[in-house]
Amino acid sequence: MAAVTADAPEAVFEQYRPLLLGLGYRLLGSMWDAEDIVQEAYLRWTRTDRDQVREPRAFLVTVVSRLALDQLRSARATREAYVGPWLPEPVDAAELGPLDTAELRDTLSYATLHLMEQLTPPERAAFVLREAFEMPYDAIAGIVGGTAANSRQLHHRAATRLAAARDDRFRPSGEDHADLLTRFLDAARGGDLDALTGLFSQDVVAWNDGGGRARAALHPITGRDRVIAFVVGLARRYPIDHMRLTEANGQPALWLSVDGNDQLALLDIKDGVIHEVFAVLNPDKLTRLAGRDRPGRAADPPRHHTPDDQ
Repeated sequence: MAAVTADAPEAVFEQYRPLLLGLGYRLLGSMWDAEDIVQEAYLRWTRTDRDQVREPRAFLVTVVSRLALDQLRSARATREAYVGPWLPEPVDAAELGPLDTAELRDTLSYATLHLMEQLTPPERAAFVLREAFEMPYDAIAGIVGGTAANSRQLHHRAATRLAAARDDRFRPSGEDHADLLTRFLDAARGGDLDALTGLFSQDVVAWNDGGGRARAALHPITGRDRVIAFVVGLARRYPIDHMRLTEANGQPALWLSVDGNDQLALLDIKDGVIHEVFAVLNPDKLTRLAGRDRPGRAADPPRHHTPDDQ
C-alpha cells in the first residue's frame, strides 16, 4: 500500500473524526448512528474534488449535519414505536474529542441530550451547531434551510427550552456528583426513606430504558413519593452482583450488574438534589461501555436494585 501523506484524504479526514463523531452523537443521541453517518461522510469526502474545498472542517461538519438531520427525521417514527422510554446511548466522552469549553460539556451531558429529544430536528441542529461548534447563523441556514434570521430563531427557541437543564449555577462538581450518586445507592440499598426524601426533588422523574430487551418500567415514574416507593421496592427484591462508579458523557455514573444483566445509572442534579434518574438497561446501548466498565468477578458485591416492570 502507498504511504498515507499529510494531504491524503484519509489523513485529512482522521484529523476531524472525533469532532465529527461528537457532532453526530450530539445530534442523534446514538453512537451507532453517529458512526454510520461519519462513515458516509468519509465516502463522500473521498469522492469530492478536494481542490475545490477551502475549509475541510466546515465542509465535513456540513455533510455530517445534513446526514444527521435526515437520520433524525426518519428516527422519530422508530423512537415513537420503541418499547418504553427511549434514552440516549451513554458514551465514553474521550471518544468524542476534548471537552475544552462549557458548551461542549453541556451539549454532551446526559440530561441535555435527553431534553434535546423534545426539539424539532432543525432546532436541535441549530442549537448544537451554534452552542458546541460556534457556527455562524448563515452557515447554519445553509444546513437547516431558510435564512440566517430563521436560524437565529431556531437557536433561540431551543436554548430557551433547554435553559434549565444547562444552568451551571447549581450544578455539583464531579466529586460532589459522585458523592451524591453513592449516597443515593446507599439510601436505596438500605431502604432509608428519610435519606431518599432528602436526596430527591419534589418533582423527580425516574426513566428506565430496556427497549424490550431487558425488564424495565414502561413509563416514566414521576414524583418523589412514587420514585422512592419504586426504588425501595426494587432494592428489596434484587440484590446486585457487582457495582462500581464510572464515567459516562463526561459525568459520574454507576455501573451495575444484576442477576448477570448490566445497567448504567446516571443522575441529573441541580441545587444539591436529584431531579432525574436515568437507568439504561438495553444491552444494545451498553455494548461500548461494557468491556471498559464490567467489574471483575472478585469484587465483594453490595446489594442494590434494577429497574423492573411496574
